[in-house]
Amino acid sequence: MLDMLAAVGRGTFGFLSTIGTVALFAATALGHSVRPPFYWRNFIRQCIDIGYFSLPVVALTAIFSGMVLALQSYTGFARFSAEGAVATVVVLSMTRELGPVLAGLMVAGRIGAAMAAEIGTMRVTDQIDALTTLSTNPFKYLVVPRLVAGTLMLPLLVLVADILGVMGGFLVGTAKLGFNSGAYMARTWEYLEAEDVVSGLVKAAVFGFLVALMGCYHGYRSRGGAQGVGAATTNAVVSASILILIFNYIITELFFAR
Repeated sequence: MLDMLAAVGRGTFGFLSTIGTVALFAATALGHSVRPPFYWRNFIRQCIDIGYFSLPVVALTAIFSGMVLALQSYTGFARFSAEGAVATVVVLSMTRELGPVLAGLMVAGRIGAAMAAEIGTMRVTDQIDALTTLSTNPFKYLVVPRLVAGTLMLPLLVLVADILGVMGGFLVGTAKLGFNSGAYMARTWEYLEAEDVVSGLVKAAVFGFLVALMGCYHGYRSRGGAQGVGAATTNAVVSASILILIFNYIITELFFAR
């Protein structure tokens, strides 16, 4: 019994210690983000890497998700003679949930892993220590540009994902399910509100921050050569994905709980 309680206590203290370490890391990075100098070249490079180069995978995910959502919604609603609600379900699901969550998970798999691998390699090869020797703050040079770029770029990706997801549903609805194109678009706009889009974009900004934070955190703290870098890459993707799902519920609760 005592051994079991000791194991639970060690796990609890380890979990709380990790949360505190991540919070301090994020607070330090945010503090440096509002004080000069700013490395604009690094920031622009990260914006291109996170935004532009992630666009194909996010676009493909969004458009096929919208198409599948239209098919599945039609199959379910046909049992209750409510096929007309397909357009509404597609647009609300994409803007509120699927657009931000799927884009966040795709970016976590691509960018979170890349950030952890890049910074982790710099850590185990002493390049971060070399930056400090050259009077360059590693947080300002490595972490801040990635955090800001992730926070700004993911909402833009989600906006594109929303449009493409709705377009995918429209294509399936009109070409395969027999909906009139004008009636489908009318139902799409009828129930869509600004709050639906805004909530998705707020989620995207939070998700982008979390993905960049986890990638930078695990890469910055990696140890032990190539094996440590591999572990940091895996941990960055897993922790970012879990946090996306957790914060998705929290933000949904804040926006839509009545």
